[in-house]
Amino acid sequence: MVDTELQRIKQRFRIVGNASALNHAIEVAVQVAPTPLTVLILGENGSGKESFSKIIHHFSPHKHGKFVAINCGAIPEGTIDSELFGHEKGSFTGAIEARQGYFEAADEGTIFLDEIAELPLGTQARLLRVLESGEFIKVGSSQVQTTTARVIAATNVDLQQAVAQGTFREDLYYRLSTVPITVPALRERGEDIYLLFRRFAADFASAYDVPPLQLTPDAKERLLNYRFPGNIRQLKNLVEQMSVLATDRSIDAATLQHYLPEPSPNQLPARYAPATANTLSERELLYKVLFDMKADLNELKGLVFELLSGDHNKAQLLEAHPRLFTSAPSSSWQTADGLQVLAAPPTNHSAPFRPSLPHELSLEVKEKELITKALEHHKGKKKLAAQSLGISERTLYRKIKQYGLNN
Repeated sequence: MVDTELQRIKQRFRIVGNASALNHAIEVAVQVAPTPLTVLILGENGSGKESFSKIIHHFSPHKHGKFVAINCGAIPEGTIDSELFGHEKGSFTGAIEARQGYFEAADEGTIFLDEIAELPLGTQARLLRVLESGEFIKVGSSQVQTTTARVIAATNVDLQQAVAQGTFREDLYYRLSTVPITVPALRERGEDIYLLFRRFAADFASAYDVPPLQLTPDAKERLLNYRFPGNIRQLKNLVEQMSVLATDRSIDAATLQHYLPEPSPNQLPARYAPATANTLSERELLYKVLFDMKADLNELKGLVFELLSGDHNKAQLLEAHPRLFTSAPSSSWQTADGLQVLAAPPTNHSAPFRPSLPHELSLEVKEKELITKALEHHKGKKKLAAQSLGISERTLYRKIKQYGLNN
């Protein structure tokens, strides 16, 4: 693709930047657009994946039809089939009339499914049928309908890992990823960060009737070194905030630092990030707790077997299982040798033995603590909290309700 054509596409879709990875993604999008192939757009949240879906729609034979963009993670699991495929009157409680789904509405056009990994497995099976035959059935109906809508999917999740974990269908993954397009994260685009800053500064200066922001050399260097976990969306919000609040239109490094959120311990500036971080995120700490609990359970099983068999020695047990004994446990039992074990004994030998772990090691307790911390850190903003936890908004709402965190 010649540079002039590439620049025209960028101007039309308001894409700013000259990074080679960005240019390559645009070229692939334009090449695949006229074909009937399914496209999977990969990239982090806020990196601009929807812009690429619009490029594909514009250069495709479907450009005169509707373009429908759907965030799969924002639709409750119980209604997503109805949203996508429609439903008949009386098909479920509250279905007071028949409803047209997005696939029917987008017939002859393009449907963009963002956060495709959030689809329930049942809905994934329905989507696979649409991709393979163009057929779908409304909820509560037995009549097969067809659609010619072009499907473009996007995700920030490693779908191969999701397939291995059983949360995403393998056949759907291969059907979607006929042509993958990877949108680079903002921190991987070098000087594009500064170009985007200038564009946003000019836009907000016009919108709020203020002089545009200018960066001093040290502020520019600080901007280019910042990781931007929220990508373009975070940069845009940052510039808008400074455009409104900054009294001095010349921004130095100290002023810029005041508006930049502090990075988490495992997020160093991109240019200096080591290959492996020594610090653990809260999610990684949770995994570590789970593995430790599993190890304790296995060790506890062995100890109980030794105790029940009657073939044990106090000193040997203390040496072999130091973590399982305590001088004053809150829930313990005592052996014939006077050892106190951090578990409750079986009430009878015919019933299976189920050790009781300390309440603070409960998975639900740890999960509730993480969600509470994320909500407090983001001042109750559930979208930001979900992003920091690495889950969808729908999952976060479900967890909030489960743990009674609405108050």
